[in-house]
Amino acid sequence: MSLPLEGIRVLDLSRLLPGGFCSLLLADFGADVLKVEDTGMGDYIRWSPPYIDGADDSAKSALFLSLNRNKRSIRLDLKHERGREALLALVREYDVVLESFRPGVLERLGVGYERMREVNPGIVYCAISGYGQDGPKREASGHDMNYLGLVGLLGLTGERGGGVGGGPIQSAGQIADIGGGSLMAAFGILAALRERDGVPARPTGSGSEGRPAREGSGEGQVVDVSMADGALSWLAMVAASYFADGTVPHRGDLPLAGSLICYRPYECADGWVTLGALEPKFWQAWCRGVGREEMIEKQFEAPGSEAHAQVQEIFKTRTRAQWEEFAREHDCCLELVLDLDEALDSELVHAREMVVEIDQPGAERPVRQLGIPVKLDRTPGGHARLPGPALGEHTEQALREAGYSAEEVAELLACGAVMGPTHPAEPSAQATFRV
Repeated sequence: MSLPLEGIRVLDLSRLLPGGFCSLLLADFGADVLKVEDTGMGDYIRWSPPYIDGADDSAKSALFLSLNRNKRSIRLDLKHERGREALLALVREYDVVLESFRPGVLERLGVGYERMREVNPGIVYCAISGYGQDGPKREASGHDMNYLGLVGLLGLTGERGGGVGGGPIQSAGQIADIGGGSLMAAFGILAALRERDGVPARPTGSGSEGRPAREGSGEGQVVDVSMADGALSWLAMVAASYFADGTVPHRGDLPLAGSLICYRPYECADGWVTLGALEPKFWQAWCRGVGREEMIEKQFEAPGSEAHAQVQEIFKTRTRAQWEEFAREHDCCLELVLDLDEALDSELVHAREMVVEIDQPGAERPVRQLGIPVKLDRTPGGHARLPGPALGEHTEQALREAGYSAEEVAELLACGAVMGPTHPAEPSAQATFRV
């Protein structure tokens, strides 16, 4: 079965999470993704523990493999003139360039967007950065938490008040990296490709005049993705309220982030559950289910109230299993708070195929990873087309595809402009995530 992005070719110059997750989405749906890595350690995440026993040294990191299935790898030295020439030769044959350097790095090397555009006017150039390609923080370093703090999202996450237990709460998932970076980049790339390639005509159907074709521009463009911008967009409704009435929200004040007793996590006898009874019918179902109809009118009271204390005590009287049974009987938006092992082994995750296995060369057993989160019924993605690549595994193959002869590839290898699958000394894990 064909995949929806077959024929789209992506050069991924990014490292670590935001770019890696973006190109993973594209690769899982059929795009040919070639990781362009340096002739040193390559993508830093290759060397991050824990490791998969038996796999190639440069492809044994579980973190690396989780982001890099269905991709190939080439090693280029972009500080070498012939390495830059090789990159441009690849650009001629590809549709998309994805990078996550600080703004201006590729321009200073002489292979920025304008140079790429000269050799391929149709190239879609996506740059993921912390704060965007322009603006006052263009050159600043940062990580997920920094972006969330600067755009107001971190400051609104957690309980009301300060001091112990009242400060901002860090998310277990990287909201800015993935939600503000990876997903926005994937969307931007697909939008730019659509504009470049045009829209086919839709045939006339019953009761329809059809749709005429729209010719594409044939030109690429820059997709400027700021993780800070993307994370800020997650506050669309919160910002809309502020723009309307001028009231500045504070941590614990938001209806969907702590200010309502009907919409909170609660501790029970042996763990935690979530109550999301935002609509009156769900709150009424919970109150009636616990035999406390007099509390129906207390739905929108705040934490710290007498009603809140009563709800807390009610939840502590039952175990998670008992609340799970309660939720099956009373439709009130009540679910368990699971540990990761419980979540990954849950009926829901199995039914939705959100845990999959990959055969990684050399590994003693199939490697388990998260599955594809977007389900297409006719052309679903494929998670296991290619295993995670060893560092530089496809250098010679990719160069030959770009038009180099065997002799020219040998010359590039000999002069150090490119490298194949040899392994640098493994860096310390501590060095892996430095900015």
